[in-house]
Amino acid sequence: MTPVIFTAALDDRYGVGKVSSRIGLSAEAELFHQQTDLFEHIKALHQQTPRHCILVDECQFLSKEQVYQLTEVVDKLRIPVLCYGLRTDFLGELFEGSKHLLAWADKLIELKTVCHCGRKANMVIRTDEHGKAIAQGDQVAIGGNDRYVSVCRQHYKEALDQ
Repeated sequence: MTPVIFTAALDDRYGVGKVSSRIGLSAEAELFHQQTDLFEHIKALHQQTPRHCILVDECQFLSKEQVYQLTEVVDKLRIPVLCYGLRTDFLGELFEGSKHLLAWADKLIELKTVCHCGRKANMVIRTDEHGKAIAQGDQVAIGGNDRYVSVCRQHYKEALDQ
């Protein structure tokens, strides 16, 4: 099978045009920017070499228009699209891409994360250089386990109240 992997251009922690897992697996990826027309880009790639699926990492950074373009890839080109990313930011607000994926996706599968207390972690805390939770700042600040901690709602509220 011939897939196409996309990732957000603004996240270059593991190298430009790479997706990497926390366990060390990595792959080359096409970059998307805010102005990338994903439908036209995928259509052109598909005409060169038939593509069997599209994988999109960091899909929270997609625009509303790009999410719509991905629905067109599914509906018009008949290529399955799988998107991976975060639902909400460190303030508990939906990312634009996530909001529209939640509304328009054919199927949603939530990967479970566990809080340190054992409950489902459905929130994320952004921390400063001292490990303290912060409650203000830009929606996007690239980081991994060094900046973000997944927690349940109760521990999210407690961390921000301190």
